[in-house]
Amino acid sequence: MNKKDFIERALGKVKCDTVLKGGKIIDVLGHSIYEGDVGIYEDVIVGVGDYQGNEEIDVSGMYIAPGLIDSHIHIESTMLSPTAFAELVLSKGVTSVFADPHEIANVKGEEGLDFMLQNGKNTPLDIYYMLPSCVPATPFEHNGAVIDAEKTKQLYEKGGFYGLAEMMNYPGLLNCDEDVLKKLDICPYIDGHAPLLSGKRLNAYAGCGITNDHECSTVAEVYEKIKTGLNIFIREGTGAKNLDVIMECVTPYTLPHFAFCTDDKQTGAIIKEGTIGHCINKAIDKGLDLISAYTIGSINAAKIYGLKKTGAIAPGYKADIIVNKTKYVKDPEYVFKNGKIVARKGEALFKTNLVNIESVSNTVNIKDFTTSDLSLEFTKDTPVIEIKENSLISQLAKGKGRSEVSLCINMERHNATGNIGKCYVSGFTVKNGAIAQTIGHDSHNITALGSDEKNIELAIKSLGKEGGIALVEDCKLKAFLKLDIAGLMSTAEPKELAKQYQALTEKVEALSPEGSETIMMVLTFISLLVIPHYKLSDRGIFDVDRFQFYENV
Repeated sequence: MNKKDFIERALGKVKCDTVLKGGKIIDVLGHSIYEGDVGIYEDVIVGVGDYQGNEEIDVSGMYIAPGLIDSHIHIESTMLSPTAFAELVLSKGVTSVFADPHEIANVKGEEGLDFMLQNGKNTPLDIYYMLPSCVPATPFEHNGAVIDAEKTKQLYEKGGFYGLAEMMNYPGLLNCDEDVLKKLDICPYIDGHAPLLSGKRLNAYAGCGITNDHECSTVAEVYEKIKTGLNIFIREGTGAKNLDVIMECVTPYTLPHFAFCTDDKQTGAIIKEGTIGHCINKAIDKGLDLISAYTIGSINAAKIYGLKKTGAIAPGYKADIIVNKTKYVKDPEYVFKNGKIVARKGEALFKTNLVNIESVSNTVNIKDFTTSDLSLEFTKDTPVIEIKENSLISQLAKGKGRSEVSLCINMERHNATGNIGKCYVSGFTVKNGAIAQTIGHDSHNITALGSDEKNIELAIKSLGKEGGIALVEDCKLKAFLKLDIAGLMSTAEPKELAKQYQALTEKVEALSPEGSETIMMVLTFISLLVIPHYKLSDRGIFDVDRFQFYENV
């Protein structure tokens, strides 16, 4: 930006490129709402007041707010490529995201990361990639790649990454694992992941350079983590939703410590309600004042991550702006990115091309297996992983009847090891069918749920080499959603992908009317060995609290 040109426009001596006339500015710096024109020159805001422009847009009575920022998301979890994801979220008012690509890194390592970096450059969305810290997430499962401290340092120095992604291996950190400690010295920004961590263990974790956490599930947990210096990301995704609990903790004193994130959110839900805009709307409905809600959704994330001149409507700030007809964020009337209109009334005004996917395709490589390999004896003493709706935290239960449980499988899919983890789960039941998918945080082996071994066998074998989600009923394939990018993402357009996924989930309801949403969550997260209390790896049931395999298995 030429400073002389900027000053002339800020002083009103020269017309701005674009002026938004007569809007209600949501001021997240001074915590106020006032009316005025917003002048834009190139990619920055020149000021708020009375301005003229070469292009003038009448936004009288509308709300002008800074572009929204998602402080933590896994793009792969939307099942969209980065380019398709960018088109979708920009249309919903999100202009910047901090993305952790550890899903694809666990499948394809450096090749997967390079795909995300190159694909992300092909869009106006600011994607600040964080370098995955846990590939694999733990040493108790098999994934497709290993990125140790030495490789992490090489990748960071190579460029393209903003900081270190969520340090999920908190047991490794607390046990002074040499490789984990080396990673903590590589990047200036380190994202956290410390569910239920407390006391001296939390002190040790937070004091090692961790800057935030998005795993809070209780009010006490929020306050304790803020006291240790952690910023709190209020998560409202598809599987995990913490906003209802955490909003109680937002006060004028704690406000600067909060930002919104989605972590994992499916495409259909994004199309329907947005991401950070949905968080803002829900926070307002729960009684938070409008300005505070927008503050959490914009400038707080920018400040937490050290982004300069981002996240506010003020002179010299990046011209990332959304315009809404009401106080709610719902398909914004205008979305500006770097001073240019990129979306209008919920529709992206740009198109980007997907880069070549050859390096991240055909990633399913399993060993031949039979129905008997999936069998697991069930008795009254068989341990059962108990699932609660809308929670990733799972307990262990006994004394369940066979009619109350479903068989769950975790099959290694990267190197054809033949490893098959097996358990029973409760909280829902699957009737005469099965679902299998190549999505299973974070090693992304095949996870499957079903009524019996035969249905599960067919579902797994229907995934082929590309991977995706397969649904079987009465030993017949009824639905298949192809995920041709690493078995995680689709090359389909957002609306088409959402349509396919909706059709599949409707068939899930036929298999389990009372637990269809929970089933999809379980398939995705039951293998996540860093969320308490019991999970399933490709080697068996895992006790997260003790960080070892369940003793009786």
